[in-house]
Amino acid sequence: MKSGTTRRTFLRSSILGGAGLLLLRDSRTALGYQANDKLGIASVGVAGMGWGDLSNVSGENIVGLCDVHESRAVKAFEKYPQAKRFRDFRRMLDELDKQIDAVLVSTPDHTHAVASVAAMKRGKHVYCQKPLTRTVFEARVMRETAAKHKVVTQMGNQGSASEGVRRSVELASAGTIGTVREAHVWFGGGDGPQTRPTDEPPVPPDIAWDLWLGPAPFRPYHPAYMPGVWRRWRAFGSGSMGDMGCHTINIVFRALRLVDLWTPDPAKARSERVVIGVEAEASEVDAEGYPRWMRVNYDVPARGEMPPVKLKFYTGGQKPDEKVMRGEPMTKWGSLLDGEKSAIFSDCPWNTRYNLLPKKEFEGFTGPEKTLPRPKSHYVEWLEACKGRGETFSSFQIGGPMTELIQLGNAAVLIGKPFEYDTLSGQILNAPDANQHLHREYRTGWKL
Repeated sequence: MKSGTTRRTFLRSSILGGAGLLLLRDSRTALGYQANDKLGIASVGVAGMGWGDLSNVSGENIVGLCDVHESRAVKAFEKYPQAKRFRDFRRMLDELDKQIDAVLVSTPDHTHAVASVAAMKRGKHVYCQKPLTRTVFEARVMRETAAKHKVVTQMGNQGSASEGVRRSVELASAGTIGTVREAHVWFGGGDGPQTRPTDEPPVPPDIAWDLWLGPAPFRPYHPAYMPGVWRRWRAFGSGSMGDMGCHTINIVFRALRLVDLWTPDPAKARSERVVIGVEAEASEVDAEGYPRWMRVNYDVPARGEMPPVKLKFYTGGQKPDEKVMRGEPMTKWGSLLDGEKSAIFSDCPWNTRYNLLPKKEFEGFTGPEKTLPRPKSHYVEWLEACKGRGETFSSFQIGGPMTELIQLGNAAVLIGKPFEYDTLSGQILNAPDANQHLHREYRTGWKL
């Protein structure tokens, strides 16, 4: 972006308060972005999902590319030859500070927070892949940092821009299915115990292993960890729960206004607590990896006029009772709001489509007016918001609490007993020793 300092300052000042959402400004103002203005974008992680994320913002100015696995980054390096190349995102942020307006973070889960927070502290807008973080504590820091530095953020659960998600939320909010006191989220993927390798093959010359580890405790390189397979290791990934949870819970989380649990009531005392009960059952407990299957129960308190609700999560082929389907066949994947009159259901992992159940009762049903915006895409929505035009639907003010809830499920397996979690303090109340599972100590030299 040419001479972006003035415009960037304007954009930062236009994002207001702890909600972290952009207030719409008149795009005709002299400081507003014109249609042909482009952002300076840098990407941390440019293969896999990083390649997809880059492809969706390729109309902007790609100024920096960072990846610790050079051979996997070649495709991006060749497509964006004008971009400067790095292995260490910290160096990229230092050297290109004046050229960067926004940053993509598409790395393994364990480095999402350190890269995103470093960028936000410099006033850069951030698009970060899901789950937003690997730990509960990191999710809270991400949300707080985004609000403090007034940057535009978006978590990469791209189904958020779909008709399925937005229409489902509108229908639920209009009372179409009645009061909801139970909800279910299930998906077929599972994991399994992991055994740490004992052999130590040499680090390939194209991999910066120490940088790939980032804040994780040191361990020797092994192809059992990367690429891709890192998801199954607790040190680096979040298992099936983290991988798909922020996609498949989308309708449920939004329709039930679960984000309200993280917003203190100004009319109440500062000593207020908002407590979620969490309990997990799993095929096994493994310190290195994630279970083959999990069932997690969340007891969610009231949110305003909405009553308490039981939210039930299932992985690895576990499913709710078929009666919740109201006569329709059970599916491999599902997200279901079980209302007193009917149900809203999606069989898509990304919640991009939905049905009202029982289907036969809703033939020809049109429903209430549409109230939510329909962006061209999840990425376009973020880019437009970065330029002062509109808001993001999956900002870190939403993605942070959503990730926090998901990672509480992963932590619950290790904790091994029911616990009470206070969303306002970020602490487990009835089992203080269990708080150790909400974060992991970083290696020396790494911090948020």
